[in-house]
Amino acid sequence: MPRFMMVYRGEATDMSQMTPEEGQAVMAKWGVWMEKVGPALTDIGAPFGAGTSVVDDGSTGTAAASTGYSIVEAADLAAATGLADGHPYLSEGAGNYAIGIYELMPVPFQD
Repeated sequence: MPRFMMVYRGEATDMSQMTPEEGQAVMAKWGVWMEKVGPALTDIGAPFGAGTSVVDDGSTGTAAASTGYSIVEAADLAAATGLADGHPYLSEGAGNYAIGIYELMPVPFQD
């Protein structure tokens, strides 16, 4: 079954800056989504910490505003996109957050 990486984009709030009640509410939303997706969620992923960007000219810069990832299995890109329905990361509805969904392709020439 093909695997797809969901990359979370946008400036998410650090959970260490939330009250315990706010953190529990966020995690409850994630729990609902994870239960809905079920075994298609092969890697819950993790939030990203501080980062940088390394450029092909040897310089460094600011990393893209990506905040974490998850990996899902789905029949195709359309099915993987459907798994984002009801995702808590998209709950604000103001266009500040997005999930990039990419198929994980086999590495060419790998034995």
